[in-house]
Amino acid sequence: MPADNYHQEEALGKAYDSRLMKRLLTYLRPYKKQVALGVTLLLLASAIQIAMVFLLKVGIDKYIAAQDAPGLALIAGGFAAAIMVGFFIEYAQLYLTTWLGQRVQDDLRMQIFSHVQNLHMGYFDRTPVGRLVTRVTTDVDALNDLFTTGVAAMVNDAFLLVLFVVIMLRMNWRLALATFAVMPLIVLATWMFRNRLRDANRRIRTAIARINAFLQEHISGMSVVQLFNRERKTRDQFSELNRQHMEAYKDAILAFALFYPAVEFFGVVAIITVFWYGGLGVFQGAVTIGVLTAFMQYAQRFFQPIQDLSEKFNILQTAMTASERIFKLLDEPLAVSEMLPQRSAALPAAEPTLRGDIEFRNVWFSYRAASKAAPKPGEVSTASGARADNRGLQSEVSTASGARAENDDWVLRDVSFHLRPGQTIAIVGHTGAGKSTVIQLLLRFYEIQRGQILLDGVDLRQMDAHALRRQLGIVLQDPFLFTGTLESNVRLGTERVDRAAVQRALNEVGLGPFLRTLPQGLDTPVSERGATFSVGQRQLISFARALAHDPRLLILDEATSSVDTATEALIRRALDRLLAGRTAIVIAHRLSTIQHADRILVFHKGRLREQGTHRELLAQRGIYYRLYQLQYKDQELAPAPAAGAPHPAAAPQPASSSDD
Repeated sequence: MPADNYHQEEALGKAYDSRLMKRLLTYLRPYKKQVALGVTLLLLASAIQIAMVFLLKVGIDKYIAAQDAPGLALIAGGFAAAIMVGFFIEYAQLYLTTWLGQRVQDDLRMQIFSHVQNLHMGYFDRTPVGRLVTRVTTDVDALNDLFTTGVAAMVNDAFLLVLFVVIMLRMNWRLALATFAVMPLIVLATWMFRNRLRDANRRIRTAIARINAFLQEHISGMSVVQLFNRERKTRDQFSELNRQHMEAYKDAILAFALFYPAVEFFGVVAIITVFWYGGLGVFQGAVTIGVLTAFMQYAQRFFQPIQDLSEKFNILQTAMTASERIFKLLDEPLAVSEMLPQRSAALPAAEPTLRGDIEFRNVWFSYRAASKAAPKPGEVSTASGARADNRGLQSEVSTASGARAENDDWVLRDVSFHLRPGQTIAIVGHTGAGKSTVIQLLLRFYEIQRGQILLDGVDLRQMDAHALRRQLGIVLQDPFLFTGTLESNVRLGTERVDRAAVQRALNEVGLGPFLRTLPQGLDTPVSERGATFSVGQRQLISFARALAHDPRLLILDEATSSVDTATEALIRRALDRLLAGRTAIVIAHRLSTIQHADRILVFHKGRLREQGTHRELLAQRGIYYRLYQLQYKDQELAPAPAAGAPHPAAAPQPASSSDD
């Protein structure tokens, strides 16, 4: 995917989409009473504005013309009362709509975050972090503007415009038509403004998305930027993105600068027309001064909402665009593993304690959507028609259609193995062989296309993902620490892991002496991603995390590839405690760390090619032997012994493997 498309935001849709608006309004359902009260207050505030103009007309025609001072005082008192009542009504209405907007914003933001947590892992592979951050922040803020100022103002303006039209037509239809004579010009100006603003808004949104993605990527990789002296190049790239955003905003500002004066000019023309035409009517006795004054007031109030249309149009279009992107995210299918499973009769209702029996049975998997038909296990054959041997070596594999399966985009191909409770298996192979994919599938981050993965005899797809992961412990090559404290990073919010268990786990992985040097102990602050700790310390903390949760199944994915020899020794002692009595899967490039595994699985190009113990695989002189030879090529390998014979002492052993 090209970088421009990867960071490109979707183009703006319609300024108003009834489908999106209907869906947005569903977020107001929990607050029906508050919405009803807000609408009532809005209508009352509009009625008071109209009543004030009517009082002005009555005061001029009935009391000023008749020089009735007591009556004029009564009208003035009513005017003052209307102003006071209007103040409190507008205060209550503004507070209520703002409160509603914040509640909807809070509900929507929580829904988005909860949904993102349960999305398929493949979604994060193709979606930049900056775009997701924009959804939860900028886009939700745009909807907040719609609910707090946009919807309320548009309802109020629409109500007032209709009411003004009706009142003005009933009061004097000739003056009303004179007032509305400039409307075609206003409609034309609005149409031109809308198109110009729409294009500017599209460019603004695209520029913001690119800036967010660029910032997230380059701030995360700041060490690489500085290491390779790319500050000037990066600054130039950001300057270009910033310039695009500025140019788009300048076009939007120009549109506003032209539209506001245009509408104001047409409004003044309408008022002048009313003043001139109505003044002639006053001379002829066809129009009273009170009616003329009221008409000028109504005309001024009539054009004010139209003048504000530019801001409301901007809010509405931004909200429609934001809601379309938000709903597209919310409509993204959840990971299959996060959906409620259909329990089979074999799976008890209560969460069981896993024994740790794992079986991969003819598993085929591809990260891409399976658009091509996968070869069924029964359709896979060697060129000679014979079954592949126990080393998993297969030659020309063909599908039922005759196409070669080797050309398909499969990451795992017909993988089968069985891990019994309490056993430790190691998975090795070249980069891209499918090692980590096995772990991803076992954790149900992805679903397989063909075959079965069985855990204690139950298909993994029939198990609840949360219940499964509660009994799994995993230590990754790049341990992730959250902002918080040392204790919170080991506990991760698990209630059954108390402070004593955290202390005990840290001691058992060899971090006791380091912990005692920290003035705040377990309450030591942890910065973002644990930047204040060394790589080895972060790795040991992740081991302590796994140990504190006491998992039944343990997964180690390149857990020692980034640490020094001394730290590796600490980790290996921690491993002895972690592996005791547990089923474990270990992925490692350092063959020294897995030589005492019960069985080693050798993957090559997505297939399980070899399996056996360390000595058995060396004796076969196959893929594992070549991997071992490459890793220790500076040492001369002795000829491999015959199968079943003890491994000769002349075979090189890694210096760090003291117990081999």
